[in-house]
Amino acid sequence: MRNIVAVNDKKKLAAFIDFPHDLHKNDPNYVPELFIAQSDMLTPGKHPFHEHSTLQCFLAYEGDKVVGRIAAIQNNNHNKKNNTTEGHFGFFDCINDQETADQLIEVATKWLKERNMTSMVGPLNFSTNDICALLIEGFDGPPVAMMPYNPPYYLQLLENAGFAKKVDLRAYKFLAGAYNDRSLKLAEAIQERLKRNNIIIRKINMKDFWNEVVKVREVYNAAWDHNTGFVPATDKEFHYLAKDLKMIVDPDFVYIAEQEGKMVAISLSVPDLNQALIKVKRGRLFPWGLIKLLWYKRKIKGLRIMALGVMDGYRKMGIEACLYGLTIKTFQEKKFEYAEASWTLEHNTMVNSAIEQINGKLYRKYRILEKSI
Repeated sequence: MRNIVAVNDKKKLAAFIDFPHDLHKNDPNYVPELFIAQSDMLTPGKHPFHEHSTLQCFLAYEGDKVVGRIAAIQNNNHNKKNNTTEGHFGFFDCINDQETADQLIEVATKWLKERNMTSMVGPLNFSTNDICALLIEGFDGPPVAMMPYNPPYYLQLLENAGFAKKVDLRAYKFLAGAYNDRSLKLAEAIQERLKRNNIIIRKINMKDFWNEVVKVREVYNAAWDHNTGFVPATDKEFHYLAKDLKMIVDPDFVYIAEQEGKMVAISLSVPDLNQALIKVKRGRLFPWGLIKLLWYKRKIKGLRIMALGVMDGYRKMGIEACLYGLTIKTFQEKKFEYAEASWTLEHNTMVNSAIEQINGKLYRKYRILEKSI
């Protein structure tokens, strides 16, 4: 039996954040999260999630050695929006030992049941607006920016503990020179057709960044509203995310569709910062991590197309294909080596078809799991 303890002080929180570094230290594909970012995310008062919801982190010890971790999460905004009593789990990492995994899930289940939750869904850190899901196919390289990573055995541990598939997510890859030129030309033709409906596509205005963010949030919350498990980001949560993205975003990769000044669609892509983060030992910026991060950031040649949303009433007009096409065109002009479009829902045929039309190749799959408790 492992000793399961609640994370209730800074020392245990540091152990919670650091455990994946030790667990995956021999895995060349593992990318450490920044310690300061994880600490802020998990500390009440520092991340806006804690203003409306709650969580409890747990550690599993074998003697004085950490062998697993999990967070039980009660997302009140999610349950209110979806009229459910769904508990979540996240930040799951574990040695390849079923007993350890079972004990972690058991303690998280108990915590959720005490709060009248009737099911358990995850991994979600904290919601689908954040890093979420379990990698189940495509273990051949490091994850791209803000995508999860785990060894293959995690799925077996969770399935043996009673979890089953809720929904699968997809990631598509583009390689330099392997895109479909015909589809890129089609995107340009679509853009001209959209202009006849007074819909223009432009890049984000970084000089008016925070006013742009307000409009982007409206599109984001509306366009993703019917997606499985979606919960709208609060003003503060979206501001928190935007503040982080502003430090890495390339405005040439952020496209906005407008009709007579009204924002109706967005496409957000960011440089694959994981190419630099993988060099930052244990996620520490000091003393040398920041220097490494800044040095390798200049060498990034990968892109994550992380969000593309179109509001109701503007779908099936070709906007999706146009936004993807323009992004890949810019990708070509900047001589990037690869781009990943992620993630998309497996049943979102409209977006998936738009990606496939410009020769995006399905190369990774992720899964959100669930079970009754």
